[in-house]
Formats: sequence, structure tokens, C-alpha cells
Amino acid sequence: MESALAKQVYDKLLSVYGPQKCFLEHMTPFQLLVATILSAQCTDKRVNMVTRDLFQRWPDAEAFANCGREELEQAIFTCGFYRAKADHILKAAKAIVEQFHGELPDTMEGLLKLPGVGRKTANVVLGDALDKPGFPVDTHVRRLSALIGLSGSSDPEVIESDICAVMPPETWAQFSHLLIVHGRTRCPANRPDCPGCELAKLCRHTKADKPVGKKAKASASKKTAKAPVRKTAKPATKKTVAKKAASPARSAKKSTSKSGTRS
Repeated sequence: MESALAKQVYDKLLSVYGPQKCFLEHMTPFQLLVATILSAQCTDKRVNMVTRDLFQRWPDAEAFANCGREELEQAIFTCGFYRAKADHILKAAKAIVEQFHGELPDTMEGLLKLPGVGRKTANVVLGDALDKPGFPVDTHVRRLSALIGLSGSSDPEVIESDICAVMPPETWAQFSHLLIVHGRTRCPANRPDCPGCELAKLCRHTKADKPVGKKAKASASKKTAKAPVRKTAKPATKKTVAKKAASPARSAKKSTSKSGTRS
């Protein structure tokens, strides 16, 4: 991928939307970890509704490590996949208390050691709570990276590697937020607003879909030139009609030869 394209996309999105911040509400890095786990297959709006009460009841890793599983499952039920998410939160909280003395790890390597924590969650925590470089690849980032041409892969780790290789580390978290907000507002899945898109001149998808200038005219003229000419039936003349009417025996003979018998 060309670094110029990534920088142009970043600058354009920043000028359109301005600086963005994490959409998940939190007061501590650990709370953001929990909120990110809950956000899988769930909207940020729903997660924020749930965590407002959740973090009042259990504000830190130690509190979560000692809470009851069924109680936690009930509290996060509306986020979906509540059993798996409760399991990840409880195991991560216990690991933080027992292995990291109650402190959330502040490196990618340390965060990935926590149960239920993948690169996306770790990158969210690094970039938005620990003020360290992190480029989270969610569904919007993955989809737009392919459409725009920022990466030729659908693998989140490869996309992360491609973009981080050409962009300064201090822009990683912000770039992810900008792609997410653009995916939600201008380029949602299955109904993108390509005509009104601010990235139309940069986006590979838009360029491929709508050729411009002389090439477009040439393509249109070729299609017109190759269009098949539909043959129209010749109008019947008086002579033809009279000939058909005068030969009933001939029609009967053809019918007999085809069927083999004559009724």
C-alpha cells in the first residue's frame, strides 16, 4: 500500500469529522477492557447503557474477580453472548489480581496473556486508555480498508500491519476512530453513499465503479456499437395470404407425415 493514500485518507477524514475519541464510556483502563469485551456483536450505545450501572457495582478488577457469575450474567444479559462474555471478564479480572497484582498490563504482550483478550481489545485499551500506539481493526475498519484500498487483505492482523507500517504511531488510534465514524455515517454496509462520499476521489471502490472522462465515453460508445439489432418480421402481402389460404391440402399432407396417421 502506498503511504500517500493512507495519509490522504487520514487527513481528509480528520478535516471532515474532527478529532474523535473512544465511543465506549469508561473511567479506567480496566473499565475500558470490560466495555470492549462487551462490545463484541453489540452496539456501543447498548454497552454504555449497561456499563453505567455495571461499573457502579463493580468498579475494578478485584470487585469483578469476587462477583458471582450468575449475577454478572444477569447484569450484562442485554449485550448478547452474556455467558461467554461473563466468563472472559471473570477470568481476566482474576488473572489481573493474581498475576499482575491488580494492575492492568500496559503492553500488547501483557494484555494478550489475559483470557478473552485479542489484538482488537488490546489495541483499544492501548490507544484509548493507556495513551500508547494501538490500531484496533473492527468490522468497519476491515471493510473500509478493503473498499478504499488501504490493504489487500481481509485478515485483521494483516490490515493492522499494513496501515501501521505507513502511518506514524501517534495517528493509529485516531485513524481507527475516523474510519469507524465514516463507516457508520457515510459508508454503512450494503448502503454506502458513494455519490456524497468525501473520499470518492481517493476510494478504489468508487473509481472502479464509475470510470470518468474519455474512458467512460469510449466504453459507452462501444456498448452502443455492439448492441444487437433486433430483426422485425416482414409484413404479410396479399399474395402471401392468398397462397396460404389456397393450399389446405398441402397443410394436411404435412400434418399426416409428422404423425404417421391421419384422423
